[in-house]
Amino acid sequence: RLGLERADTAEKALTVIVDLLEKYGQGGNCMESHMAFTYHNSFLIADRKEAWVLETAGKYWAAEKVEGGVRNISNQLSITTKIDRGHPELKEYAKSNGWWDGEKEFDFAATYSYVNTARMTTTRSRYCEGYKLLNKHKGSITSEIMMEILRDKESGINMEGGFMTTGSMVSVLPQQSNLPCIHFFTGTPDPAR
Repeated sequence: RLGLERADTAEKALTVIVDLLEKYGQGGNCMESHMAFTYHNSFLIADRKEAWVLETAGKYWAAEKVEGGVRNISNQLSITTKIDRGHPELKEYAKSNGWWDGEKEFDFAATYSYVNTARMTTTRSRYCEGYKLLNKHKGSITSEIMMEILRDKESGINMEGGFMTTGSMVSVLPQQSNLPCIHFFTGTPDPAR
């Protein structure tokens, strides 16, 4: 929200978010219950001309400029070796903790995650299922198709139970500045309603 308030491009919003992250950090309980489960955030940031994926681990972060195709995020790190912007100490911190040897190619998700990155793209995770649904419609995704994907319960994208999807948003951002941007928000916690 602060990125939207303080920036007029996707890249400037990315800068706002990482500046706040470096200054204030993140963390805390991700549920209202007393469960001691913390969560670090990922963001899809887009404007009419470009899109970015920003993923965080504590105060450390990596950002990937989306160059084409489809891209999604879902409760795990997915930026691997294509890092277009990153925390200035991202690699040194990983090296000092023994997570990266400094010789092989740096992979953010593999280094900063407990999830095996090769496995995360082949398992039936929300990330993988979302990627499959997006790829199924690649090149012809409409707002209606995106809404169908966000309502999908079988894939786990629309979660119910202990962890529930609390809302979804679909935006249409035409590249032509004379056309309006359109944003759809769910009015209830369950996007299928």
